[in-house]
Amino acid sequence: MRGPVRFAILRAMKRLLDVLLVLATLPLTLPLAAAVALAVAASMGRPVLFRQERAGRGGRPFRLLKFRTMRAGDGSDMERTTRLGRLLRATSLDELPQLLHVLSGRMALVGPRPLPTAYLPRYSPAQARRHEVRPGLTGWAQVHGRNAITWEEKFAYDVWYVDHRSLALDAKILFLTVVAVFRRAGINASAGETMGEFRGTGPVNSRGQTPEVRGQTPEVRR
Repeated sequence: MRGPVRFAILRAMKRLLDVLLVLATLPLTLPLAAAVALAVAASMGRPVLFRQERAGRGGRPFRLLKFRTMRAGDGSDMERTTRLGRLLRATSLDELPQLLHVLSGRMALVGPRPLPTAYLPRYSPAQARRHEVRPGLTGWAQVHGRNAITWEEKFAYDVWYVDHRSLALDAKILFLTVVAVFRRAGINASAGETMGEFRGTGPVNSRGQTPEVRGQTPEVRR
C-alpha cells in the first residue's frame, strides 16, 4: 500500500481508537479529574487549570489545558512547584484535562508532546517534521527519558515516531508510559528543574553529540 494512503488509513483508525478509549475510560477519569481539581483548588486556589498556547498538527495553535502544579510568584520552577504539584507531575495526573483535546481532535493519545508556538521558528527543517502528526498525551520521546534527555534527542525521537508510526507502536508506547509513571522516570531534567526553554539547535546536541535514535530496543531511562 502506498505511503500517503497507508498513513491516511492509519490516521483514521488511530482517531477512532483514541475516541473510543477515552470514552470507555470516562467512568474512571472523570471522578479522578474532579478529585484533582478539588485538591488543586484547596492547596493553590484558583485558577485550577494552567492554559498556554501550544502548536498542534501543522503548527496550528491551540490552548493547552493542564492542572496547575506551581504556585504564583517569584522563584524557579522547582521552588514554585508545590508538594501536590510534584505528585501530579510524577503520576502525570496534571495531564488529565488534555483528554478533552483528544476528544476534540486537537491531540491524540500518542504523538510528540505539544510545545509552545514560540518554538516554531526555532526548529530545524528536520525537527519541524514532528508537526506532521497530532501531538499526543505521551510519545516515543517520553518513554525514552521524558525531561531527562536533551531537546535534540527529544526531537530525534519525535521524528522517528513520525516515520515509523503504527497502531502496534502506539500500543507499545502506552504500555511503556504506564511503566514509566510507576517508576516515576524522567520527571525532571538532570539539573533538578523541568525542561528549560528551547532556543534553537545546531548540528550537535547540548552534550556535544550528534543525536542518534534506535527504535528497536526502547529503554525507559531513570
